[in-house]
Amino acid sequence: MEDRSAAALWQSFKSRSQNVPDHYEAWAFGNTEEMADELAELVLAGKKTATSSNYTLYELEQESLPKVGQHHVLLNGKGEAVAVIMTTAVTVIPYNQVTEEHAFLEGEGDRSLAYWQDVHEPFFTQELETHGLAFHPKIPVLCEQFKVVYRR
Repeated sequence: MEDRSAAALWQSFKSRSQNVPDHYEAWAFGNTEEMADELAELVLAGKKTATSSNYTLYELEQESLPKVGQHHVLLNGKGEAVAVIMTTAVTVIPYNQVTEEHAFLEGEGDRSLAYWQDVHEPFFTQELETHGLAFHPKIPVLCEQFKVVYRR
């Protein structure tokens, strides 16, 4: 549900940057309009500098993994571009080994590991169930860190 603002933001970013590819991906965090807005605001406020996703889905949906140095246009819940972010670190670890530090960098709730687990276990469970799979504490989780490199 991306609008023209993603292309405009990307072109503006490209005109001020060097060695930026023509192709970009635009997406929002979360799976609802409200969640996308909330998480985008955390990014813009500098509180959210990391995210995590269910690694298994990359394999099942044949999506490419994020790479260090890769840029993305971040969208809000209405599909409007709000920033360009760049991936700075990518690791894959078991769910039960996600650290307090990573939970803090995700910037959500009280930024604790307990809060992170409280919101991610049901989210990952739902994602896995759509593919006929079950959640377990050792599912692989892709932990990504990023920084805002351009904003509208």
